[in-house]
Parts: sequence; C-alpha cells; structure tokens
Amino acid sequence: MWAELGFNGLSASSDSLPQIQQLSPTALAYLGDAVYELYIRTCYLLPPKRSQSYHHQVVSQVRAETQADHLRSLEPHLTTKELDIVRRGRNAASGCPKRLDPKIYQQATSFEALVGYLYLTDTQRLTELLALLQLDSNPATASIKT
Repeated sequence: MWAELGFNGLSASSDSLPQIQQLSPTALAYLGDAVYELYIRTCYLLPPKRSQSYHHQVVSQVRAETQADHLRSLEPHLTTKELDIVRRGRNAASGCPKRLDPKIYQQATSFEALVGYLYLTDTQRLTELLALLQLDSNPATASIKT
C-alpha cells in the first residue's frame, strides 16, 4: 500500500539541499527511524487487527537486527552517494545498547540514516528501495526479498 501511495515528505528544493547535506548522520538516523516506523505501521495496518497484533508485527520489523538485515539486502542496489550516507551513518553510531552486537547497531543506524536522507532528498527513490523489502506477516519469520 505504501509503495502505491508514495511519500509526500519534504522533498528537497535546490535551496534546501545544501542544508540537508550538512545534517549529521545522527540527525538523519533520528528522522529515518520515525519515517521507517511509520512505513512499517502503514504496511501492517490492513487488514484490521487487534492493537497487540499491530505492536508485535511492527516491533519485529523495527528492531535493529531486522534493520541490519534490510540494509544488507539493499546494499547491492545502492548508488555511490547512498553508500556514502550508509558509511557516514555507520561511523556515527555510538552508545550501543548492551543487548546488541555493535556491528548490528551500526548497520541499523546506517539504514535509518539512509531512510532519513532519502526522505528529505528523493522520496521516489526511498519508495523504490523500501518496495524491495519483503515484509512478512508473521513477526517471527520476517524475511527479505533477494
């Protein structure tokens, strides 16, 4: 459903692009986290379910481990600029939660930074990349299209 609707985010105009380029990877990841969670919530909204079912499905997709898997599946499809954003996001990741492997946390932060960057600069490209992710209806077996 999301891919058909597309994003109506803050598309970058030529005046705002230099300001967007100056945003820190942490700021991009902060935005990307919210955009990605909204995307996931939208994907699982239909058919209607109980609130607890929504929560379990969404949590399974927004966890760092799943985001890291998503990033790895998308890497072959990324442009040089997008890979640079991913690298910057990875290098900016700090303060890893104790339950996580730091590499997983870095990859998840990279994924969120990419989502945030594309949300601000190229929503059509973001929609294309998110459409490559296969989101499973069973939260225990989330998978990715290869």
